Amino acid sequence: MHKNRGTRIQPKSIRYSLYSLLAVLVAMIFLFPIYWAFSTSLRNPIDTFTVSGLGIPFIHFEPTLDNWIDQLYTGEARRAIGNSTIIAVSASLLALFLGTPAAYALARFRFKTIKNKDLTIWFLSQRVLPPVATIVPFYLVMQTLGLLDTHLALILINATFVLPFVVVIVRQTFMDLPIELEEAALMDGASYFGAFLKVALPLAAPAIVATGLIMFAFTWNEFLFAITISSKDVITIPIHMAGAVDTRGVQFWFMAVRAMIAIAPPVLIALLAQKYIVRGLTLGAVKG
Repeated sequence: MHKNRGTRIQPKSIRYSLYSLLAVLVAMIFLFPIYWAFSTSLRNPIDTFTVSGLGIPFIHFEPTLDNWIDQLYTGEARRAIGNSTIIAVSASLLALFLGTPAAYALARFRFKTIKNKDLTIWFLSQRVLPPVATIVPFYLVMQTLGLLDTHLALILINATFVLPFVVVIVRQTFMDLPIELEEAALMDGASYFGAFLKVALPLAAPAIVATGLIMFAFTWNEFLFAITISSKDVITIPIHMAGAVDTRGVQFWFMAVRAMIAIAPPVLIALLAQKYIVRGLTLGAVKG
């Protein structure tokens, strides 16, 4: 009896071990570039070209924080971090502010002149057009408005391009929510806006937070419009990273530091948002 039970469990255990090993290997492959950038950021310039192997600090080379200190004390780096933060946060909030009500309308109302499905496809089609095809029109518009090399220009452009994602993702979230809760609020005398604000929005808050995180990552990493619209005052992190090239070639030690600076905010925000999402889902289940 015990032997048969053991033979049944053993194949599952082996399969689970193989899957776990495969997952670890895949994670190591994807995490290795991050490790290499971190290792390179701690090396002296000469160590960048002489260290062999995995480049483990204290084993293959003596680490130093000179590259980090040099970059973080540079006005250009601090300005790039500030600009990217302002643009990414503002564009994400603006897209959520405009896209969430639109997503709710598409999920709960039916329009006479056009089908909701067609409207959703239209929002998705805004991402089909390559961004490079809109550079000249956006540049001319911002030049006419006198917004070249300003935060407002990049905020408006980035919010425009992430807005379709917000509408499509949050729309599906509202569709998955039980409509009976909103109908109960309407029966108690709440308006449609009140039902949206007090019932649907709190329940969808975790998904909205996750959507905002994705939009933040998109905007934080945006390079094409940043290099076209900005020239001096609104340099962002991706543009700052591209500036690690001088007459001597690519300064890999500075590039590694800038890459780690660019990676850090989305990763930290993802960790914080993950905790908020779990808590939000639990509260929504209890309140429902």
